[in-house]
Amino acid sequence: MAKQAIGMIETRGLTTLIEASDAALKAADVSFGGWEKVGSGLVTAFFHGDVAGVKAAVDAGVEAANQVGEVISSQVIPRPHEDLSKLGPWVG
Repeated sequence: MAKQAIGMIETRGLTTLIEASDAALKAADVSFGGWEKVGSGLVTAFFHGDVAGVKAAVDAGVEAANQVGEVISSQVIPRPHEDLSKLGPWVG
């Protein structure tokens, strides 16, 4: 079984996040875990899949988002601890 990962892309504005998410989902075999409004215009999308797929998806999403808006942060967590699912349904 492939090792699982969580990927996150945080942007300023929903339109930028939609662009990032679309590119990420087209770039690799990952699933969309949902999104969260952070506040002050910041929004974050979550992706799940194997480590290589999530890394490729996040990279593609960040590149696309930078063409239309501002990426605040991105992160890939390989093999996340099972207790992270307590943070919310989009993490686990």
